[in-house]
Amino acid sequence: MSMMSIRCRLLTGVAGLAVCLSAASMTARADDVLNNVLKRLEKLERENAELRKKVDRQAGGHTTPAVVPSVEAHKAAIAAAPPPAKEGDKPSDPTIAAAAPPLASNDGWYLHKKDGAPLTFLTPGGEIGIYGQLDVSFDATTKGLNGIPLNNPNNTDTPVGNLGWLPAVASNLSLIGIRGYQKIADTDFRFVYQLETLIDVAINAGTRESNSNQSNTVSGALTTRDSFIGIQDKEHGTLRIGKVEGPYKKSTDIFNPFNAMLGDYRVIMGNTGGDNRVEFATRLEHSVWWESPDWNGVKLVGLFSPGQNRSNSADNIPSGSSDCAGGNSPSSGGFFSCADGGFSDVVSASATYQKDAFLITTAYERHEKVNRQSDLGTYGSGNLNPDSGDVAAEDAFKVGALYKFPTKTTVGGIWETFHRYVPARLAFQNERQRDGTWLFVTQELTPKDEVSFGWAHAFATPGDPGQHNSPGGANPQNEANLLTAAYKHNFSTALTWYVDYAATINERDAHFDLGAGGHGVTTDCHDASSAVGGVNGNPRCFTGSTLQGVSTGFKYKF
Repeated sequence: MSMMSIRCRLLTGVAGLAVCLSAASMTARADDVLNNVLKRLEKLERENAELRKKVDRQAGGHTTPAVVPSVEAHKAAIAAAPPPAKEGDKPSDPTIAAAAPPLASNDGWYLHKKDGAPLTFLTPGGEIGIYGQLDVSFDATTKGLNGIPLNNPNNTDTPVGNLGWLPAVASNLSLIGIRGYQKIADTDFRFVYQLETLIDVAINAGTRESNSNQSNTVSGALTTRDSFIGIQDKEHGTLRIGKVEGPYKKSTDIFNPFNAMLGDYRVIMGNTGGDNRVEFATRLEHSVWWESPDWNGVKLVGLFSPGQNRSNSADNIPSGSSDCAGGNSPSSGGFFSCADGGFSDVVSASATYQKDAFLITTAYERHEKVNRQSDLGTYGSGNLNPDSGDVAAEDAFKVGALYKFPTKTTVGGIWETFHRYVPARLAFQNERQRDGTWLFVTQELTPKDEVSFGWAHAFATPGDPGQHNSPGGANPQNEANLLTAAYKHNFSTALTWYVDYAATINERDAHFDLGAGGHGVTTDCHDASSAVGGVNGNPRCFTGSTLQGVSTGFKYKF
């Protein structure tokens, strides 16, 4: 029995009856007000639930955590909520999503953190994330130029400078990027994008110059690495446009446990002549490429990159680029043109099949009008006039297989072959045509520790231009071997400590280096002369040396 009823029983007469009737009337009005408030709250909650469902559908199925408003939030919503969303409003519009912020979501539904991904956020109809890697090492390397034999009787130079072991700090493959996707309304397609750049942790960002090559590209600028936009569909795959490391290179990335370390297999694999540039593992600008879905373990990738070169001999800088195709500035070739490996159109493709612990892959890439006129096809005879036959196509083909045994031992191998289509009269100086092999084994010691061993071999080429201390001519002795060993300890899935040793053993006429393809500091065949390279300039490249290096560093992924 309520206090109001007790009081009515105690009161008598007309006055008491009036008080009781008045109290009953007030109670009825209060009940009506309360009922109206509750109905209003129930309606707002239903509208909130419906809005949440629409937003979740727009986000691609992500379930937004339910929000349980407090009493204060209910009061604020009743007092300040704008008119409810009407049928047909689009939740993807941020102004609609924020219509009733106390009830719609904790943050007004613009970004939601993705579960299990610290730097990835869901957006209405897509997601966006930040990712990267920091990799810095302390190295000690030697060029092995002490007592190098002078095999070319026309070259009386001897190496100058510090020819022994030299310490260095290397940034290696440190990068940061942004990538994501956005669902295209009323379709099954997604718009995908990525912007990625190198981070020079240990040095200042700037154009790249060394004693052996020059580049006009600013390494620390935004989007110096794989960057693109594209359209994606689960059934038809992904079509992208931008710049990327080609399918030929990427098809065997999984075979390279020494990526960006001193023993990276790109010292020999994908590297036709033994220079710092790795011609068939380069980043291809202004490209269009397609990647298939996973068809029961089969994946296909195809790429085309127009040369964008107005010159018939591809010795111009490609339209819209800052460097010659392949990575050098024009002054690196000695002719102030792209005559040191510039090329025109590129096609690249790969096919990979993976089933459980087994993987097999094959890839092909072709560069049109590769300009090697800085080799001076008749250099050996003393004629310094470039030969038009030294502008020719080059291609590469490889096949690789990998298997991971139940003992947690991974074994893999690659065979590849390069061909340069020059006329027979220039075969004596063709150092860009050869075979190569790679074998590696990785053994997991514990869930946090592993060791890897690798061996690459470069077979001899048909000829040698004889520009260094080698005699040049047909059938040179320019085979080489790369030996690598590394130990890695994973403190977590993100942080790894590593230590490795690598040696490149060059035969008399070979000049393969250490560090080509990604390591922060390259140790090559050039001595310490001050001038930048070129046919008649210093520093000299001295063939036949054995380069060695040890390195230890940390790699952090986020």
